[in-house]
Order: sequence, then C-alpha cells, then structure tokens
Amino acid sequence: MAELDMTRIPRHIAIIMDGNGRWATERGKDRSFGHQEGVEAVKRITKECTRLGVKYLTLYTFSTENWNRPATEINALMGLVLTALEDEIFMKNNVRFRVIGDRKRLPENVQQKLVETEAHTANNSSMTMVVALSYSSRWEIIEAMRRTAADALRQKPDFETADIDKLFTEEAFARNLETAFMPDPDLLIRTGGEVRLSNYLLWQAAYTELYFCDTYWPDFDADALHKAIISYQSRQRRFGKTEAQIEKETI
Repeated sequence: MAELDMTRIPRHIAIIMDGNGRWATERGKDRSFGHQEGVEAVKRITKECTRLGVKYLTLYTFSTENWNRPATEINALMGLVLTALEDEIFMKNNVRFRVIGDRKRLPENVQQKLVETEAHTANNSSMTMVVALSYSSRWEIIEAMRRTAADALRQKPDFETADIDKLFTEEAFARNLETAFMPDPDLLIRTGGEVRLSNYLLWQAAYTELYFCDTYWPDFDADALHKAIISYQSRQRRFGKTEAQIEKETI
C-alpha cells in the first residue's frame, strides 16, 4: 500500500481470470473445485477494488468459446454463477451488478437470476461489477455492426454511399457495443501465465495498459492486485501522442 498512488487508481480494471482449472489439477482435484475457489478470489478482489476507489471492474467469466467445454464443466460453471449471485457481496460493498454477453444462450434460470441481481443492485453506487458471460469480443463487434446498420436505416431508410461517413462513425459504433454504459478499461490484468487477450474487449482495449502475471486466479489477492496497479502507475499513457505533446499538455 505504501507504494500505491491513491490519486492514480485506475477508474476501470478488466480481468481475464485464468488458471482455475490448472490450479485444481495441480492439487489433484476436479476442475470445478478450481472454479469454486475462483469465486472466492472474485469476492476478495471486488472488496479490495471497492476499497481502493475503482469505479468499474469487468470480469471475463465465460466466453462464447467456453460452450465447447464438456457439458459437466459447463453445468458446474452455470451452477457457480447462480451461487455467486446469491452472495451478499454486492449489497455489503454497495456494488452495482451488470452483465455483458449473449444472454440468449444461457439457461433460463441463469438469465432470470441475472435480471434479478441487476435490478436488486441498480441503486448501488460505490462500484459497478461487470460480468462478461457468454461473451466474446468478435461476437460483440458483429452485434454492434448490425445495430449500427439498423440505426442508420431508421435515421435514413434510403441512405446512399455519400451518407455512410455521417451514419457509420466511431461514436455511433461505440454506442452499440455491450460496454456503452462505461468507459474503456484503464488496466487489463490476465492471470495464469498466458499472454494474450483471448477475444476479450478488443475494441475497448485499444489504449488499455496490459498486465500479465503467472499467478493462478484462485491465488490472486490484494497484494497481487496492488502489484498490477503499481505497474500501471509506473507507465506513461500516451494515447498515440508523442512525449513532447504530453509534456505540453501538462504545463
């Protein structure tokens, strides 16, 4: 904590929670046990992010590619989602709950629980926890493209080639992303030793600071989070600008 600059805490942290299965396998246990311990890590990190003043925490929970996993593991994961949403961590920490992803593919009882939890926590204001569930960035981008095209047709049903630049802008596209209600991540953390984004927030992470660590998600704790934030605070965020331009802006 002594090294953390509390005036430069990331507003939005996104996490790829990797390593649950390997953590369990190395201990001679079923992969589902690793996912259960991963839920405990979510509770720890949610509490710590709230304490530090993080405003948005986005967790990659289940990707569209994960539907290819064995049915027993998928069922266990869906059961864990329901169990985790029963927890009082949202109300205890004044955390609002939101979901991004293709909900239509989820079991009906999970869909209903998501709606209930979003409604129950809607007035919480300390932090927003966003769960990426049945989510992939390529799916999101295709969906946003379709929505943007539909918006364009509503605005001008007979639009022509000359209208494309006005109707299909970066801002119009961003408004149709699943994440339109929140800012892009300042810091993206991936645990478990892999060094890739795995189809996660590809549009939103254009200027996000990336942090990779070998720690498996069930072992990720407040100290590990602090290390990631300290790494983030040691960097100069340029957003495509030169050092001279940034220096001029700060004078």
